[in-house]
Amino acid sequence: MTTLTVAPSAPAPTRTTAGIPMTRLVRVELRKLVDTRAGFWLAASIGVLSVVVVVAMLIANRNTLTNLTFGQFFGMMNIPLNIILPVMAILLVTGEWSQRTALTTFTMEPRRERIIVAKLLTALIASVIAVGLALVLGAVGNVIAGLAFADPAGAWSFTAAGLVNSFVLQLFGLLLGFGFAALILNTPGAIVAYFVLPTALTLVSQLVPWFHDHLGAWVDTGLTSAPLQTGQWASGGEWAKLVVSGIVWIGVPLFFGVLRILRGEVK
Repeated sequence: MTTLTVAPSAPAPTRTTAGIPMTRLVRVELRKLVDTRAGFWLAASIGVLSVVVVVAMLIANRNTLTNLTFGQFFGMMNIPLNIILPVMAILLVTGEWSQRTALTTFTMEPRRERIIVAKLLTALIASVIAVGLALVLGAVGNVIAGLAFADPAGAWSFTAAGLVNSFVLQLFGLLLGFGFAALILNTPGAIVAYFVLPTALTLVSQLVPWFHDHLGAWVDTGLTSAPLQTGQWASGGEWAKLVVSGIVWIGVPLFFGVLRILRGEVK
C-alpha cells in the first residue's frame, strides 16, 4: 500500500502597506486650512488687511514720508497676523470635531499622533508664509513711500533681530491658539479662551503691583513678549521668561489637549 505524503503548504506571503507619508498629511492639512468658508476668508483677510495697513500708513504720513521705514511697515503688517493666525490654528484643530470629520480622518490614519504632528507642521508653515507676506507687502509699501519722496535715506534699515522676534511672536501666538484648541476641541470656546484668559491675566498684572513685579513677570504673556516687540535682541533672562510663560500657556494646555485627542472617543 502506497502512502501519499502531502508537502506542507508555504505560508501565505504577508503584505505590508506603507503608512500615509507625512508630506501628504501636511498637504491635506494645508488644504483644510482654507477649504472652508471661515478658513478661506480668514486667509484672504490677511492679505486684505495688510494692504489696508499699507494704504493707511501712506495716507496718514503723506506729508512726512521720510519717517516711514521698512521696519515700520513690517511691524504694522504683523498686527493683523497676530490676530488672524491663532484663529486659523484654532479652526485647524477644532474643525475636525465641529464638522464631524475626525472619524474619517482617524480612520484613514489611525495613528492620531501623526495627525497632530501634521497639524503642528501646517501651523508652522502658515506662520512662515504669513511672515513672508508681511515682508513682501512691507517692501512694497516702502517702495511706494520711496517713490513719493525722492531721498528716503535709511528707509531700508532693518535688523535680523526684528525678523527673528516677529517670527517668534507669530509662532508663540499660533501655538497658544493651537494649545487651547486641542484642550477644548470647540471653536467658540477655544477662541474665547485665547483672547480672554491672557488678557484677563494682563489686567490683573496691571492692577496688582506685586503680581506685576513678581509672578506676572514670568507668566503674563503681555510682559514676557514685550522685549521681542522691538528690533533688538532679547537678553537671556527675557528669553527665559518667555519660555516659562510658553510652558504655562502653551505647554500645559497642549499636553492635556494631546492626551484628550489621543484617548478621546470620536463620535
